Amino acid sequence: MIPVIEGTWQPIRAELAGLAAPSEVLEQTELELAGGRYRVRFGGQTSDRGTYVHHPAESPGVLTLLGVEGPNADRTIPCIYQLAGDRLRICYGLGGVLPTAFRTGGRASLYLVTYRRKRE
Repeated sequence: MIPVIEGTWQPIRAELAGLAAPSEVLEQTELELAGGRYRVRFGGQTSDRGTYVHHPAESPGVLTLLGVEGPNADRTIPCIYQLAGDRLRICYGLGGVLPTAFRTGGRASLYLVTYRRKRE
């Protein structure tokens, strides 16, 4: 069975280089995954947009984000993910290298986020 990652996701926990994201950032951010496209909204405004390729057969699952607009325009960001119920955990390889674990280990090139599915 292919995991359904499409939907709108609210971060509930995030860390970059081992440092936790402020609660204000978590509260104002949303990730939308739909039809091979992603969009990040901050404070209701689109801040990042692009496409993604989903590889659910991998273990853990793999996403490859291709930035089109915003701070990640023209960047490829490989990610690993786990989906459990209404929780989606993604480790982003901001340096262009696929992460091997769900931890940042103090490395600025890794961003780990746990999301909760938003109910429309």
